[in-house]
Amino acid sequence: MSSFHHLVVSRSLPLWLLFFLIFLVLLGKSQKEVLQVKVGIVLDTNGTLPDLSLRAINMSLAEFYNTHNGFKTRIVLNIRDSKQTVVGAAASALYLIKKREVVAIIGPGNSMQAPFLINLGNQSQVPIISFSATSPLLDSLRSPYFIRATHDDSSQVQAISAIVESFRWREVVPIYADNEFGEGILPYILDAFQEINVRIRYRSAISVHSSDDQIKKELYKLMTMPTRVFIVHMLPDLGSRVFSIAKEIGMISKGYVWIVTNGIADLMSLMGESNLDNMHGVLGVKTYFSRSKELKYFEARWRKRFGGEELNNFECWAYDAATALAMSFEEISSNVNMSFSKAKRNTSIDGTDLDDLSFALSGPRLLQALTTVSFKGVAGRFQLKNGKLEAKTFKIINIEESVERTVGFWRSKVGLVKNLRVNQTGIKISHSLHRLRPIIWPGDTTFVPKGWELPTNAKKLKIAVPKKDGFNNFVEVTKDANTNALTITGFCIDVFDTVMRQMPYAVPYEYIPFESPDGKSRGSYDEMIYSVFLGEFDGAVGDTTILANRSAYVDFALPYSETGIVVLVPVKDEREKGKWVFLKPLTKELWFLTGAAFLYIAIMVWIFEYQASDGFRGQGILDQISNVFYFSFSTLFFSHRTPSESGFTRVLVVVWCFVVLILTQLYTATLTSMLTVQELRPTVRHMDDLRKSGVNIGYQKGSFTFERLKQMRFDESRLKMYNSPEEMRELFLKSSSNGGIDAAFDEVPYVKLFMAKYCSEYSIIEPTFKADGFGFAFPLGSPLVSDISRQILNLTEGETMKAIENKWLLGEKHCLDSTTSDSPIQLDYNSFEALFLIVLVVSMLLFFGMLVSRRYQQRQHGGEINAATSPPRDDGDMRTTTTSPPSNDVTRTPTSLTTDNQVHEPPAINEGQANAPDAQDHLLNDEGNVRDRNRIVDDPALNHRRHLITSKSIHFGRAALPSSSRIKSA
Repeated sequence: MSSFHHLVVSRSLPLWLLFFLIFLVLLGKSQKEVLQVKVGIVLDTNGTLPDLSLRAINMSLAEFYNTHNGFKTRIVLNIRDSKQTVVGAAASALYLIKKREVVAIIGPGNSMQAPFLINLGNQSQVPIISFSATSPLLDSLRSPYFIRATHDDSSQVQAISAIVESFRWREVVPIYADNEFGEGILPYILDAFQEINVRIRYRSAISVHSSDDQIKKELYKLMTMPTRVFIVHMLPDLGSRVFSIAKEIGMISKGYVWIVTNGIADLMSLMGESNLDNMHGVLGVKTYFSRSKELKYFEARWRKRFGGEELNNFECWAYDAATALAMSFEEISSNVNMSFSKAKRNTSIDGTDLDDLSFALSGPRLLQALTTVSFKGVAGRFQLKNGKLEAKTFKIINIEESVERTVGFWRSKVGLVKNLRVNQTGIKISHSLHRLRPIIWPGDTTFVPKGWELPTNAKKLKIAVPKKDGFNNFVEVTKDANTNALTITGFCIDVFDTVMRQMPYAVPYEYIPFESPDGKSRGSYDEMIYSVFLGEFDGAVGDTTILANRSAYVDFALPYSETGIVVLVPVKDEREKGKWVFLKPLTKELWFLTGAAFLYIAIMVWIFEYQASDGFRGQGILDQISNVFYFSFSTLFFSHRTPSESGFTRVLVVVWCFVVLILTQLYTATLTSMLTVQELRPTVRHMDDLRKSGVNIGYQKGSFTFERLKQMRFDESRLKMYNSPEEMRELFLKSSSNGGIDAAFDEVPYVKLFMAKYCSEYSIIEPTFKADGFGFAFPLGSPLVSDISRQILNLTEGETMKAIENKWLLGEKHCLDSTTSDSPIQLDYNSFEALFLIVLVVSMLLFFGMLVSRRYQQRQHGGEINAATSPPRDDGDMRTTTTSPPSNDVTRTPTSLTTDNQVHEPPAINEGQANAPDAQDHLLNDEGNVRDRNRIVDDPALNHRRHLITSKSIHFGRAALPSSSRIKSA
């Protein structure tokens, strides 16, 4: 058994060896099929950051090919040291392209070394992939073969601008490295701050080769300036020196603001704890990577492999850049030649190494693959846009005791936010102070610095004041004849002094008259403003009006005086005189309405009386009209003595007398006022009348109102100049006919000062033109403007301003109250519209009441007629008899009118009835009434009355018929 087993094993051994040899052969064959791609690296190998970046590149390629072992390509790195110089980087890149024929280069390490490499890559069609050259100036080379696998520095400018805007700082000073890296961001900072109206007072450029004394000298220069907000853009090696010296000379203290860009913020891990101690209270804008699982896994592998070496942003970008390059090579490996062209572009004997430089055949396809590759890397989504990565979020950090603390974030299209978990989209909200967490500022304070202050050794502000010959209540400059000491007083001076005393900090200043050596004014207010613009003065105080054209040269604080331009004209006494003065109290419309009301009352009285009075109807038509109108107009004097027959007339007259009483009393009062009270009215009612009349108009010397009058197309020959209220008065007294003026065109404060003395003789007419009032002027961007404006608001809202006005403009209010209106007082119909309406309503109600009463009486009389025509009933001795013609034996009475105007004889009366005294008297009376009615039978106005009388006659006649019948039967 053992011998058999030994035989089998001895025979199987060659088979095992055979299989192993076959495996080795196949493995070697597969290795020969892998395409090795040469890639160059140009970095400063002696530096900490390049060393860490190189580790990240090797780690990226190793992990990538371990997870993609089936790929046909493998990157082979050729590393060259740039020796921290531009020449070294250029020589290394040229060597790699010509000698090693690399088809891509990763590098260089900084923006200063990049320009030559970019041009070299463009000429040789070798893509230059940089993860650390961030200067925006490199875009100006316009090379498609430059790939920026990082963000450029301009992407963080909006975040810096949002911080400055949120704290309302008005001036900043950028401190930057004097090289391509530092200067690259400067144009973008200028544009961003210009959009938010922030002034850059000074730009401080510090060379990387500067000594400590040179840096200190530059910082001392900054201390002498009022600006206290500094934007630092440089690399950590220079930045650490600057902050160390700044702390030494006291610039990392209360009142200062320091903001560093990501050039320092992203590399704080390399600066050391001692350098971070010098940056206590500094704000920073740092690149933000989302905490993805790719980043977390990478950090874990990094710590496991390299221990305590802290990972920074540049290692992440280097890791992703190597991955993107490996993916791009694999994409183009199937149909692209990875070699160089052997054709020489220049065969000249005197040519340089660059003239006969060959070019990579894979360059265009590799460039296309790099620009389209997209994957989720450790630094976020890797996708190039315009040849670079796009930044959308930055972290705002605050350094507190050598430790960075996150106080907020900045997001594109949103602005500043406290955290990223809150969904805040829409408009920019960076201007809110509450969008950041509490910040520790230099000097270990939580109070937000105001961003500027006057240095202790600063000179006094030179404030220009106008030299005026008149209106000295506003500004007056006097000089002592013996000592030549200047004394400057006035309303404007007191306001400015009060405002400066209320400022939260001391501001030294001195007044300098805007005058020539001979003591006369140097020019107009516009020239004084322009001198402030040129820097000759630090401000201008006086009766300087805020105008749009002046605001282009200076910044004005809020106005402290009344605004507007008015026209002043003389007034005259226009007490109503003349033979027609009694018509003046009422307007024409009211006179017409009153007359129409009297006529209307007369008509209504005629209607009521005609229906109620027999005597009135018996009068002739002319007598009726005359009586009615006499009655109506006599109510004006309450002399109507004739009693009215109609109750409706009495009610109407009572209401009308009430209206007449009010009208006559007001008329009397108004007429008395016109004849006794003095009425001062302007000689010109409106500005348009001045154009038509052709009178002269006055304006103040040196004022902008002269140009305003010319713009309103007034003839320049008609414009007269004055210097003081006294000269204005003299011109008014002369009037236009004697070379004077009939109107003055000036600002409200000057006119009020003039009216304080002569208010009873002049008046302001319409319209009032717009002007912004007096304001203090300062250079463009001056931080004093906002603080002074706030103090002006406090001053004008309190009692102090009233006290200053009373001091310099005394008597103004009392005088202005005595000015009169432009139009005379007259009573118009609007004042009596309600009274006349009451009369109309009452008269209509009475008229309808009369119609209803008349209708009711007609119905009553109609019932009596029906009762009279029905046969009477005799319940006792008498029987109902039929109506028969009256007997001929009965004595006939005079004829009477019936309703159909036919003549009937009265009924016969029997003997018994004739002897009855009551019946006889009643019948005689009735016959007499009938005779009276027959006398006016032809009067058509009495038809209704005849009807009633005839009905009575028929009634009495039929009542007597039974007795007549008995007499006839006897």
